[in-house]
Amino acid sequence: MKFQESTGTHIFNTSFGKILALKENGIIKAKSIRYASSERFKKPIPVQPSAAEIIFSEKTPVCPQNISPLLEKMIGKTNLDDFEVEESVQYLSVYRPEKFSENEKIPVIVWIHGGSYEIGCGDLSTADPTDWVKEQNVIIVTVSYRLGIFGFLGGTQERPANLGLFDIIEALKWIKNYISDFGGDAENITLFGQSSGGDAIAHLMISEGVENLFKRVIIHSAPLGLRQNRQKMSAEFLKNTGHFNGETDTFEIIETYKKDPPSFIKYGLKAAMPFGTQYGLPPLCNENEVEGKWRENAGKIDVLIGMNDEETAFYLRTSEMMNTYLPKRLVDKAVRSTTEIIYGKPAKDFAENYAEAGGNVYLFRIHPRLTENYFMGAHAIDLPFIFGNESAWKNAGILNNIPWKYIDENGKKLRKIWTDFAQSGKISDHSERPDILDLRKI
Repeated sequence: MKFQESTGTHIFNTSFGKILALKENGIIKAKSIRYASSERFKKPIPVQPSAAEIIFSEKTPVCPQNISPLLEKMIGKTNLDDFEVEESVQYLSVYRPEKFSENEKIPVIVWIHGGSYEIGCGDLSTADPTDWVKEQNVIIVTVSYRLGIFGFLGGTQERPANLGLFDIIEALKWIKNYISDFGGDAENITLFGQSSGGDAIAHLMISEGVENLFKRVIIHSAPLGLRQNRQKMSAEFLKNTGHFNGETDTFEIIETYKKDPPSFIKYGLKAAMPFGTQYGLPPLCNENEVEGKWRENAGKIDVLIGMNDEETAFYLRTSEMMNTYLPKRLVDKAVRSTTEIIYGKPAKDFAENYAEAGGNVYLFRIHPRLTENYFMGAHAIDLPFIFGNESAWKNAGILNNIPWKYIDENGKKLRKIWTDFAQSGKISDHSERPDILDLRKI
């Protein structure tokens, strides 16, 4: 059976329930499906199948968070009217091509958003996968999970750690169980994440309870250089926010937790990302076991890992203080050195160690080669190339002086290569490479 491209609604009759979806722009979107629920500082409980019709909400659910002025300047303004703030934010959305044969099983890519484990959600217009789904005949599932204090700060019985990671694991279980009802191949699932989303995926690879939930991973711009020796910082931050409990008003938490953030002087670059995964607490192993766990999985999970060429330009070239008091050459040097410390060397080390253990791994760098743009290879500049959606990026400062034609032409080639990897775990040497991409098998 073939669906005609049109605008309207569609019902997915799944073993989870009847799910109402939207048909538009050549794809079918089943949005804001609740996969689990939770109470504050408690582990998620999976939602059970229901005979009731599942209807998408008008507003996008989002975990409580502070708006980032830097993101608003570099990416675009956030229209708060489009979102519904909710602590139990375990929702996912399924994007599938409208033109589709019933007996077809197509690869599945699961998007894990970034945002320093503190901001964002699965369904932002800047990461709308419509172009990718329509072009490449894939299913993309976007996942929202708890953030900040609600998801990535803990360490006591009352406030467990890694709750956001547990949320994502529940989402992956849901996808494994039900994605075939949407036409997806439950045996061919690839995780794709950027920034802290990529970091989360690297840690999902070694988490308890994820066996057979995914086959491949695509890791963009993961700040793996900030992952080590965080225990003291996390413990101090937890203590400073220890007065928050199950009864504390949500907005009081959001407005006040930043009064006692970790100190840069005391903890260095790690303080730039105060929330994160915590070793030695479920579902993660101890820190000294991490590399060994990754090596153990080398034969099981295909990896595509990489970064943008000048990641920290996003932060340093927008710093008024640095650009006022330092000459450009020193700012450029700081961008280069911090990019390599936080992103470059850790990604290269990960890839080489994984390959040495027998893993199938590719390493990439993305670098828009337009000198008129001050943020050529900055953090997040990969997102418009991989997702497209021109209207969502039209006011993004990060794309200053980059013509959309350049983004579109390179983006289509990049999406094709990434889809080939998701399909087979391989990237042909004969694939047409976008100008912005340096890629090699390790």
